[in-house]
Amino acid sequence: MGGTESLVREFRDGIVVLTINRPQALNCFDMPLLEEFGTAVEEIAFDRSVKVVIITGSTEGKNAFSTGADLKERAGMTPDQVRLYIQTIRNLFTAVEELPKPVIAAVNGYAFGGGLELALACDIRLASSTAVVGLTETSLGVIPGAGGTQRLPRVVGIPRAKEMIFRARRIKAQEGFEIGLFLEVLEPERLLERSREIAGEIAANGPVALAQAKYAVNKGTEVSLPVGLAIESNAYAVTIPTKDRTEGLTAFREKRKPVYTGE
Repeated sequence: MGGTESLVREFRDGIVVLTINRPQALNCFDMPLLEEFGTAVEEIAFDRSVKVVIITGSTEGKNAFSTGADLKERAGMTPDQVRLYIQTIRNLFTAVEELPKPVIAAVNGYAFGGGLELALACDIRLASSTAVVGLTETSLGVIPGAGGTQRLPRVVGIPRAKEMIFRARRIKAQEGFEIGLFLEVLEPERLLERSREIAGEIAANGPVALAQAKYAVNKGTEVSLPVGLAIESNAYAVTIPTKDRTEGLTAFREKRKPVYTGE
């Protein structure tokens, strides 16, 4: 896999690393990047060779995962263009959240506004010890518009999310770890390596099962427990007729590693 100048794609061992590559602009999102990112997510969704996705930011220059919207571009937009931009970025992050593959955010530096919103749309978040993150939109007279007001409370709880959003407060990686925003905090040089380790463990498992587990968790946590259990039951049923389920049982019996095909 290749990529454009602003989004680099690297594929190895069933893992795609998407690197936001606008270091001169602290990896912020302009419309061309959003469009390229959207195309990449669409292609990955239907590519059976991809088992896990890692999203990170370019480390050239000042380290940043993404500082969100390109405010220089935004300043020249009409109100209608702003509405289109917000809809585009919101839809992109929802597509990331709904990818039928696990997605890991390797937050390697600054992640403000849309940058943190992108990380929140991922399934697992790891952070560099140098990362600083926040939903800072209220300091600019607007609110998080790409899912931040909805996803942050679901991750860290309502009172903490309100406090961070209302104050436009930036927090360091360690505090993010303490409030459950990050699974782990690592030294910068270990971040991508550790992300690959976790991705490798995930990629060894059944792709259909991973997709259905993600679907069951995402959809089930939004409803009552009885409805969630019904969602889980239906998701489990999808795995029963698959070749992967048969392969998993056979490999267990033969005491070998399973070879899953996603069928």
